[in-house]
Amino acid sequence: MRILLTNDDGVHAPGLKVLEAIARTLSDDIWIVAPSEEQSGAGHSLTLTRPLRIRQHGERHYSVTGTPTDAVMMAVGHLMKDAKPDLILSGVNRGANLAEDVTYSGTVAAAMEGTISGIRSIALSQVYARAGMGDDVPFAAAQAWGEKVLRPLIALPVTPRMLFNVNFPAIDPDAIKGIRVVRQGFHDVDRTKIVEGTDPRGYRYFWFSLGSSDAVPEGSDLAAIAEGYITVTPLHYDLTQDSAMAVTAAAFSA
Repeated sequence: MRILLTNDDGVHAPGLKVLEAIARTLSDDIWIVAPSEEQSGAGHSLTLTRPLRIRQHGERHYSVTGTPTDAVMMAVGHLMKDAKPDLILSGVNRGANLAEDVTYSGTVAAAMEGTISGIRSIALSQVYARAGMGDDVPFAAAQAWGEKVLRPLIALPVTPRMLFNVNFPAIDPDAIKGIRVVRQGFHDVDRTKIVEGTDPRGYRYFWFSLGSSDAVPEGSDLAAIAEGYITVTPLHYDLTQDSAMAVTAAAFSA
């Protein structure tokens, strides 16, 4: 099985090394093609206004000067065009990708791009306690449970236009209660914060930040993570709201 690894935290991110260790329990045919720098929050963006450059860091190990989507497209369409991957793994992301945050996530977007290319794709993220962590994010839960989560998922039949989103809770691996398949949740408030400051030259700047929320809808990824479970959520990129089709069509039938 040929596996492509990517992420949105950059080619040198600790979580990518964790993902490589997990992937090597599944196969020895591993390729890494990841953004050259951190692209958190890039979503499913595609670089169209500047050229992309590829740098090789070792055998089957590359970086791309672009977004996670760019990295997957360059891997599938150029670097691996003669022998495409059987599986794409994106992550392990530094931080949660739960609820509506999946729409911002470059980690999830990379997996979505893989799915668009007809390749089984899975996004993996490690939740952590943000206060005081800095770069010291513990990936122990992902390290201990990654293979256990992936093996059943890759044994499933491939479903067109669908990817899996996996999140590991921010607790000791021995404290994890198990794995739950749950739906995508939604926060009950707008958590986006705008932090204003002044730079050393006296100019104002603004920085987006995500605050916390107590919303944990029952049966959702938010609730399961809060209860100490690993979450697995099937996602698809057909965004059509089928329940609104008839009423919308009626609005134009008069």
